[in-house]
Amino acid sequence: MAVFKVEGGRRLCGEITPQGAKNEALQVICATLLTSEKVVIDNIPQILDVVQLIELLGAMGVNVERLSEDKYSFCAADIDLDYLHSEDFSRRCTRLRGSVMIIGPLLTRFGVGYIPKPGGDKIGRRRLDTHFIGFQKLGAEFDFDAAENFFSVRAKRLKGCYMLLDEASVTGTANIVMASVLAEGKTTIYNAACEPYLQQLCKMLNRMGARISGIGSNLLEIEGVEALGGTSHRLLPDMIEVGSFIGMAAMNRSALTIKDVSFDDLGIIPAQFARLGIELERRGDDIYIPQQDHYRIESFIDGSIMTIADAPWPGLTPDLLSVFLVVATQAKGTVLIHQKMFESRLFFVDKLIDMGAQIVLCDPHRAVVIGQDHNTQLRAARMTSPDIRAGVALLIAAMSAEGVSTIQNIDQIDRGYRNIEGRLNAIGANIIRLEE
Repeated sequence: MAVFKVEGGRRLCGEITPQGAKNEALQVICATLLTSEKVVIDNIPQILDVVQLIELLGAMGVNVERLSEDKYSFCAADIDLDYLHSEDFSRRCTRLRGSVMIIGPLLTRFGVGYIPKPGGDKIGRRRLDTHFIGFQKLGAEFDFDAAENFFSVRAKRLKGCYMLLDEASVTGTANIVMASVLAEGKTTIYNAACEPYLQQLCKMLNRMGARISGIGSNLLEIEGVEALGGTSHRLLPDMIEVGSFIGMAAMNRSALTIKDVSFDDLGIIPAQFARLGIELERRGDDIYIPQQDHYRIESFIDGSIMTIADAPWPGLTPDLLSVFLVVATQAKGTVLIHQKMFESRLFFVDKLIDMGAQIVLCDPHRAVVIGQDHNTQLRAARMTSPDIRAGVALLIAAMSAEGVSTIQNIDQIDRGYRNIEGRLNAIGANIIRLEE
């Protein structure tokens, strides 16, 4: 099993460029199933989850061609529907949460969609009701085989309708949008997710011939079309990587430039780091973080303790709360981190407490962090990465700790971050990947 050995206390310096967005990649790659024509996607990150999805589509019969290191073409002209009943299909899907988004395209184009209960991070309940209720409203028949843990949907032709989603699920919205673009008539989706990556999916579908309006809002209107064509598409930079690098610079009291961040698509992220007292400067489409020996957490106007909480876009993405929590351990002041969406995502704080952080875990959703203002350095420790985002948060903690830390289960980190040790070592870190 691979582990990271991380020497802490090293200052970072230089420039780093974020990879293409993981969450966007999973959506738009699934969307290639909607057409028999070629779709070319650029800036695809070479990370485990994305590579596994590309391999899954290849096994389904999609003609996948790698044009360069991060550029692929997809042609789904000849899909093997019988493969969807195979053990290999089931095995591949259960390793990958993003596989759920193949159902919408398969259902609307071929009339059937099958998938086992998908895998992914163990961060609490991640229900799929929004996806399947949406398909049912479009006219699909739904079945769940509890013994086999297998979902299936069928429909001769989906029909547009009005629906109010019970939650602004990003993957749920993406799946329903992809199902609706080839449905008969008009579909209206209210309480739709509207984050930049969902906007990117809708823009790509429109270039393929879809008719989607309301992009960027929580009210989408989709006029169904008979067929979609090919297109080319470039992924946005990954906002979670951008936030992770901001946190690394602050925790390591380092000056760092993050290149080509698509600043206007970062939403509230820069302002939320400013609430922790972290200075950052926009330079064109780059972010410059100056060296700061201290950063002070703001309080609210009435003097009460600052709360940083996740929320649907344009609120703060839940994928960055683990990073905010770690960064707060070395700030001056106190902050309440409130993880509303997932009840198991804060359970990694016990590892930070072992390293010397002052954190009170109030319940599965809330933790109070008492920052130490770099007066007491975190101690090196041996720890295990429980999920992608907690894994990189622990890596940030280890990079700032005194001594050499060991992080196990780094496959979790690899699922979301490409060659993270090589890229960080290039700007001054000392991270070694070993087999134990």
